[in-house]
Amino acid sequence: MPVLCWRHHTLIQALLSRGPLKEEEFHSLFSDVTGKNAGTNQQLFNDYLRKINMELSYVQFELRAFRNQYDGSVYYGVVNNVADEQSKLGTKYTVPQIAFYKGIIEAIVQDATAQGSLSNIDALYVRLESQVPSGTGSEAQCGLSQVPAAFKNFSASQKEKTIEELIRDKWLCPNPDGKIGLGVRSFLDLRSWFHNNDVPACEVCNEAAVKADLCPNESCSVRIHHYCLKRKFSQRRVERVCPGCGTEWPYIVPKAEILEDIIDDSNDLSQRQTRSQSQSQSQPTRDVSHRKRGRTTCRDVKAEAVGSGGSSQTSVDIPPDMRRKTTRSSARLRSAAS
Repeated sequence: MPVLCWRHHTLIQALLSRGPLKEEEFHSLFSDVTGKNAGTNQQLFNDYLRKINMELSYVQFELRAFRNQYDGSVYYGVVNNVADEQSKLGTKYTVPQIAFYKGIIEAIVQDATAQGSLSNIDALYVRLESQVPSGTGSEAQCGLSQVPAAFKNFSASQKEKTIEELIRDKWLCPNPDGKIGLGVRSFLDLRSWFHNNDVPACEVCNEAAVKADLCPNESCSVRIHHYCLKRKFSQRRVERVCPGCGTEWPYIVPKAEILEDIIDDSNDLSQRQTRSQSQSQSQPTRDVSHRKRGRTTCRDVKAEAVGSGGSSQTSVDIPPDMRRKTTRSSARLRSAAS
């Protein structure tokens, strides 16, 4: 069994006390503790997480990475993998507050438009009665399932206060449009709940698609997270169609990605031009070398001819153009001699 050192304990304690941390913050903490960069020492970083999770598994906890579905940011956090009645006793929230939170979660995930949000007004109208377990046996037959008085007396002001507390503790979050969405702690803790309650999954990453884009074909149920859509369709030469029904997906490439493509194309063109210039510069050098070799051959032929007494009957097979050059040279020599 691997033994954890103080560095492992520091990482665990930071996540327990501060809650889920963004990937950049957690990597920075890892760098401060170990003196190593998580990006350039990925194997060491993964080894730390593996050892931590091996120890946490004995108490049914897990250090997990997950995404905030509203902006695609990666977070790290520690989650309890057991959802029993005993574990619920550790929460600071009352039973009516927990029921109210569950009602908000259900309203958000059941939204057919996959906007992942709920207006404040709709949240205040969430009924706690729907969270009361149905009766069994004679109670179910007689309709005697009772709604707790605490649920009936849970006022609108108490709901507003609960929403504020849930946002502060990162179970919920305020969206830019003024609506309420799931907080990062909900995405961390509710992964199993999403799966067990058949929340539609993203076609690309297979995680619950609470906030996602829908296929333009209304008869198709495919959902894809926006960040998964960006990763899938931002590649050039990739057909932008629904992976389920083949309907064209109206994905608009962001300006930043267009700029990156232009820069990449410019770099490719510059590299091709550089290679072309290098080839064109090396070609004249070869031609000059070839001409030099040609002139050297011509001089050698002339020297051999002079060495044989200037006779035109030479054993060397001289090309016609070279013979003309030799003849003219000989004629100049004869003229000079006369």
